[in-house]
Amino acid sequence: MKHSANHSTTQRTSRGRGGPARRIGRSLALVLPVVMVLSGTLAVTRVNWSGNPSDSVLTASDVSAAHQSSKKAAQAPQDVLRDQLLTELQEKDPGAALTHLQAAVNGKPSLARHCSSIARALGRAAVRIYGPSRAQSYARPVCDTAFASGVLAARG
Repeated sequence: MKHSANHSTTQRTSRGRGGPARRIGRSLALVLPVVMVLSGTLAVTRVNWSGNPSDSVLTASDVSAAHQSSKKAAQAPQDVLRDQLLTELQEKDPGAALTHLQAAVNGKPSLARHCSSIARALGRAAVRIYGPSRAQSYARPVCDTAFASGVLAARG
């Protein structure tokens, strides 16, 4: 009797676990509707609804390019500058990014109110990339001491 009870317990536990087939099925259940909606949307943009063959028809690449350009257009100038400077910080060093931040603020005074937040973001990124002591060595009085305070905040 005990042997049969153990056998039924083993069956219950193996049924209770989600095997690979169940995990794959759940993943497909989540991803498949999204793929179908997107493919249907892109197919509709491909159809020439006007009946006039001279009308241009949108392709999937046109739709994605329009989405990317609208995304960039929606970004504020200070966000674009911050992203450019963060890229420069990774490719060169924090000193070059800080120099260009100061030049950008001097050239476009409307960016001055965002200078501190951009410099703090650069300081935090510098700590992630270069470590706290090396990042601190790049500190200079751009936007007061915002870069240094970003480094200090990232250390803590």
